[in-house]
Amino acid sequence: MKIRAGDNVVIITGKDKGKTGQVLRVLHTKNRLVVTDINMRTRHMKANPNRPGEIIKYEASISASNVMLVDPKTKKRSRIGFKTEKGKKFRIFKQSGEEIKKTTIAKKKDANAADKAADKAVEKATEKVDAKKKETTAIKDAPAKTDKKSPFWKKMGFGAEEMSSASADVDAGSHMTEDHSVPDQVERSSGRTSQRGS
Repeated sequence: MKIRAGDNVVIITGKDKGKTGQVLRVLHTKNRLVVTDINMRTRHMKANPNRPGEIIKYEASISASNVMLVDPKTKKRSRIGFKTEKGKKFRIFKQSGEEIKKTTIAKKKDANAADKAADKAVEKATEKVDAKKKETTAIKDAPAKTDKKSPFWKKMGFGAEEMSSASADVDAGSHMTEDHSVPDQVERSSGRTSQRGS
């Protein structure tokens, strides 16, 4: 393709006919170009945790056959030719014969401001998420409270004698034995015994 990124071009057909702009990107495989402020599209972006919702305007690509280079000498559109001198091949404007000089792509002021604003919004959102994560980890990592309030009956001293005697029995090696069998009265009243089949 004869057109390169950074070239100043004029649109020769389509809805933006007559407008000029700089080539931002060249899509060689599709023979298409992206030109500043030409073939503008609008996209509504949904909000997510990392960035707020917004409406984005961007340049869609156009066919390379719909543009021509602007000759800075004549200020008119011109076709492109090639010339070779001293083993070096370079592009020229066919009408004036001037060499097409390589230019850098100028960045938009508004785009930079919008990018900075979007970056700030993303930073704020990530700071909020990080703060929430720190709070939840602090809560999870906090030691469990072991100094629970003791029941009122222990404070009042009720059952202190039984507790001390039980602990003395455990220390002495004797185990407390309690009868957990069914009382005789229940067996007599129901007429059943605790053993099956007898």
